[in-house]
Amino acid sequence: MRAVVQRVSFAKLEIEGKLFSEIKNGILIFIGIENSDNSEDISWLSNKIVNLRIFNDHSEVMNLSVKDIGGEIMVVSQFTLHASTKKGNRPSYIRASKPEFAIPIYENFIQQLEQDFGSSIKTGKFGADMQIQLLNNGPVTILFDTKNKE
Repeated sequence: MRAVVQRVSFAKLEIEGKLFSEIKNGILIFIGIENSDNSEDISWLSNKIVNLRIFNDHSEVMNLSVKDIGGEIMVVSQFTLHASTKKGNRPSYIRASKPEFAIPIYENFIQQLEQDFGSSIKTGKFGADMQIQLLNNGPVTILFDTKNKE
């Protein structure tokens, strides 16, 4: 699994011009799924994200998690995180999972996040054409790859 985590002041997601979900202060997660992803990847990534200390404490030091600040979380599926640009100028998405595999992993990831976070998670709609507005706070953007845990 690959994830892009952004600390946001707000994020708003629309589908076909209609508001689908939104959050205020919290994190926006773009998640890409590949065929080798499994429950261990889900657990590791969820735990890392929920406990990631990227919010400022009273001393303006990034020392608090989204849980600590009572923030919100939005998760959006994004197969393009597995784009390969090695050859030519048109990205290849061969590593991105097909929906029949990716959707259950995506749904399990959301369930694990809700369990670890202790609250409901806002989402996009898998496979939909979504328009997202966000205000990246910092900016703070963190990349995760469960196959390359740095």
